[in-house]
Amino acid sequence: DRLRLKATTSIIGRKDVIIICSVSCIYGIGSPDNYKALLVHVEKSNKIDQADLLRSLVNIHYIRNDIILEPGTFRVRGDVIEIFPAYEESALRIELFGDEVNKIYTFNTMTGKLEQEFEDYWIYPAKHFVTTRENLNRAMDNIRGELFEQLKYLRKENKLLEAQRLEQRTLYDIEMMTEIGYCSGIE
Repeated sequence: DRLRLKATTSIIGRKDVIIICSVSCIYGIGSPDNYKALLVHVEKSNKIDQADLLRSLVNIHYIRNDIILEPGTFRVRGDVIEIFPAYEESALRIELFGDEVNKIYTFNTMTGKLEQEFEDYWIYPAKHFVTTRENLNRAMDNIRGELFEQLKYLRKENKLLEAQRLEQRTLYDIEMMTEIGYCSGIE
């Protein structure tokens, strides 16, 4: 999955990339426009609201883990935010001075050694199936509407067990999409 994510970041972030793959490799990646709209940009010397940055990371499926830094997670220690992009082999550290970005660099998670310093950095989503909250809400409304129609049909046909299972599973998936932004099989 790391390689799929890295290929996606390369094709969006660079002009000199050609990717050759089977349809199954790119199936379910979603809209490139939605993907681009959710990128998080951090620039040295810019002022940022730490809470907004953390909220943005959660929106693109990074998980906060203040104990273990592993791909797809981030942690916060005072004015230092460490992010381990799911598509990289090194983690990113953003050091703040108050609400201003003081330093941005990648580091080795095992040794803590600084690897490369940046003036700005684009953070890509940790998963392929990302979309804006508006699109997700619209999709959930459509799913609820279709569910209502199917339940009406199944109950009319006296297929009560099927109606109950469909309702239970669909409402669970809608709850997952509401709470964490995706559900199993959302592609």
